[in-house]
Amino acid sequence: MPTAPILPLMPTTLARMTHDYARHGTTSLFAAVDISSGSVIDAAVPRDLDLRLLLDNHATHKTPTVTRWRIRHPRFHPHSTPTSSSWLNLVERWFAELTARTLRRSAHCVATVLEAGVRRWINEWNTDPRPFVWTTTTDQILDTLTAYCGRINDSRH
Repeated sequence: MPTAPILPLMPTTLARMTHDYARHGTTSLFAAVDISSGSVIDAAVPRDLDLRLLLDNHATHKTPTVTRWRIRHPRFHPHSTPTSSSWLNLVERWFAELTARTLRRSAHCVATVLEAGVRRWINEWNTDPRPFVWTTTTDQILDTLTAYCGRINDSRH
């Protein structure tokens, strides 16, 4: 047990840990985000609706256990994003919110307490979900890319 919990964020000080902080294992979390509402969806989706799942390239999606689950749940239609394009998957942004608002500022001695805290945060998120909206235009992206290419081509290296 560390000599102190994670020390809190203060106006002029970052959150920090003592020298003897130790992680107590890890856990995995997979989430499905309704991109139109921003809510994290689960068994509450009506059974008569098909669900399109946009998957990243995590190897877990290809295991025999997951394959068997998908066979038993035909209403789920998986689609994988291309390699190195996880930005397409808005759930990545949701995980960033979870990390910033909950995980980065907490310490847990057992995985079950961590998992309970994550579930509590998901329930709070779903009381007022916010969809993630892409606000950068295609022209802005291309301008940024053009400027970057100009910098690296003119670097004289």
